[in-house]
Amino acid sequence: MSNFIFVVDTNKKPLTPCKSSMARKLLTAGKAAIFRRFPCTIILKKAVTATIESITLKLDPGSKTTGIALLQGEKVIFGAELTHRGQTIKASLESRRSLRRGRRNRNTRYRQARFLNRTRKKGWLAPSLQHRVETTLTWVEKLRRLAPIGLIVQELVRFDLQQLENPEISAIEYHQGELQGYEVRQYLLNKWNRKCAYCDAENVPLQVEHIHPKSQGGSNRISNLCLACQKCNQKKGTQKIEQFLAKKPDILSRILTQSKRPLKDAAAVNSTQWTLFGHLKETGLPVLTGSGGLTKFNRSRLQLPKTHWLDAACVGQVEALELLTNKPLLIKATGHGTRQMCRTDKFGFPSRYIPRNKFVKGFQTGDIVKAIVISGNKIGEYVGRVAVRTTGSFNISASELVQGISHKYCKIVHRKDGYSYAY
Repeated sequence: MSNFIFVVDTNKKPLTPCKSSMARKLLTAGKAAIFRRFPCTIILKKAVTATIESITLKLDPGSKTTGIALLQGEKVIFGAELTHRGQTIKASLESRRSLRRGRRNRNTRYRQARFLNRTRKKGWLAPSLQHRVETTLTWVEKLRRLAPIGLIVQELVRFDLQQLENPEISAIEYHQGELQGYEVRQYLLNKWNRKCAYCDAENVPLQVEHIHPKSQGGSNRISNLCLACQKCNQKKGTQKIEQFLAKKPDILSRILTQSKRPLKDAAAVNSTQWTLFGHLKETGLPVLTGSGGLTKFNRSRLQLPKTHWLDAACVGQVEALELLTNKPLLIKATGHGTRQMCRTDKFGFPSRYIPRNKFVKGFQTGDIVKAIVISGNKIGEYVGRVAVRTTGSFNISASELVQGISHKYCKIVHRKDGYSYAY
């Protein structure tokens, strides 16, 4: 089952998405044409005044991948996973910083240091985090232009920090209700990197364990909880951690340090999501929210596999879900290139130069093209991302890299927009 196809009328007004079989019939009858390849959209050749059913857009923002789902009532009709390039941005900034620092330390002519001459606006985020917010907003606007979205539901916080701060005083009913342990366990899985705190075992069932045993006066506070595999949990029993790890001082020191780590990491993620929430409110659409613990509870109750787009479908209050698709669109942010006109080797010397003109024979690097080669040594059909050359002989990244394809055989499938796509 593939994603539903987006439909717009001749005035580019978004209509109710349809199944791929219906879209195929409209295209065959000549009543519609391809409007966009990714996400797949058709445009009708006349205006339509039919009743349009509202669509709900659900978002599960993540540090590396954001899950997106479109729901028609309880029916999931579209899923996508948006992979961010925050780590690439961070690496580029660190590289630039190291090069500038190297220049300052050499005896080369350079401007005098200017410190404390820049101020940050209120709500400033690091570029790698700001990128995540902006790319998510970009896709919200894209989908709003293609589907009649009437409601947005966002996972606002990964953990309910207020409940985690002091669960013993104010969260007794919360942790003994339907969501018992979901917020706490979700936070611990992230804090301890989904590993056993004592032996670093991965991909095994993990149990919530008291660092200082309750029988020895330990509390239920989040700072006294960790994750342990069944073997380590039983072996430790009611021993004090100092006694249990007496012969492993390094592990003891690491656990005690990590257990006292504050909630600033979760707060940083939540601050990004609050920024996204503020921008979503500016769209004028109603915006509902839910926590990560509630998302996991819904997914577990509905017995759905752990994926980003299904997590998005489970955000907020969910009674039941009917999956009408199982092939999410995989979107990866690749950026729009670089302004750097000269490439350098690892020593900083020029190695090659980039032409000023980005377009060659009507193509630019990043376009998705279809090439049907009918002569020569490379006869065949190739579809993929193109890398242009001034000679007109292009490289196409299909299932494998194919070099030396003439521009005469190439036809545009999807113009470069800063993203790559796959199913």
